[in-house]
Amino acid sequence: MKTLKFKLYNHKRNKYLKRTINAAGLIYNHCIALHKRYYRMWAKHLNCAKLQAHIAKLRKRNPFWQLVGSQAVQDICQRIEKAYQLFFKHHQKGVRAPGFKKVKKYKSFTLKQAGYKFLGGNRLKIGQKVYQYWKSREIEGTVKTLTIKRTTLGELFMVVVVDSVSESESKFETSRIAGFDFGLKTFLTVSDAAKIESPQFLKQSLNAIQKASRQHSHKQKGSANRERARKHLVRQHEDVVNRRSDWFWKLAHKLTDQFDVLCFETLNLKGMQRLWGRKISDLAFGEFLQILGWVATKKGKQIIFINRWYPSSKTCFHCSHVLENLDLSS
Repeated sequence: MKTLKFKLYNHKRNKYLKRTINAAGLIYNHCIALHKRYYRMWAKHLNCAKLQAHIAKLRKRNPFWQLVGSQAVQDICQRIEKAYQLFFKHHQKGVRAPGFKKVKKYKSFTLKQAGYKFLGGNRLKIGQKVYQYWKSREIEGTVKTLTIKRTTLGELFMVVVVDSVSESESKFETSRIAGFDFGLKTFLTVSDAAKIESPQFLKQSLNAIQKASRQHSHKQKGSANRERARKHLVRQHEDVVNRRSDWFWKLAHKLTDQFDVLCFETLNLKGMQRLWGRKISDLAFGEFLQILGWVATKKGKQIIFINRWYPSSKTCFHCSHVLENLDLSS
């Protein structure tokens, strides 16, 4: 399976999609309320099929809910079902039950086999309305699901999940293997003593973000100026995320071109987050490993994870001598 993301053109007809997302948020909250009430009364889990049948009856009496297609409603019920299954299975590990969401912050709705049609070129029909999107690449394969997502800036994106199509990826072997160690001062230290420094994009933009945050907090709640300040603050955060993601993708391709096998130690990211907070968020080790894993799989390279208690930082890459003590300043 492959996921493709396209941005929709800004147009006044997009208000219909935004209203549909709002209606999906109302249906989601109603389903959560039914789940909680059912559990209080019967101490049992509400069956997904019963919930879908109940929502189908309510939709006939509520024109606003009819904006959301039947398959999108099914997807909402199924996602809540999966969330509760995870909660009942892993609640002892800190997994929480799904809760209510603010409608204006609700993000998306998903269509499966029906409710949409690609008209050719960059046009898409949802319901009775036709929308255009930035066609950055061809959609190859069978479309499984189509999701309309709304960002915090109010922009709309189309996320398409298609069957994976075999791509002619140029693969070459280097017969090289390397170990990598994450660090606070150096993003990655390679086993051949090479070091890769992190740009720390959040640290670079921290002053601008703090200034934008102060401007937002000083504006009157509910005013147009506060909304403009909020969007400016969101853009500052999105700029950090986009620059960091771009750097991660380029670094992942560079490392997989140089090495066939890449070894990393498993990380206790939650523990590191509690100790160093914003520093770990800026380095984003977990996000980089996800991107690297996807690139390595695509190129036929291998990633090996080593137990976190193995003294990789204390072991000399040249003579394999293991130090007894090693402080963070080393």
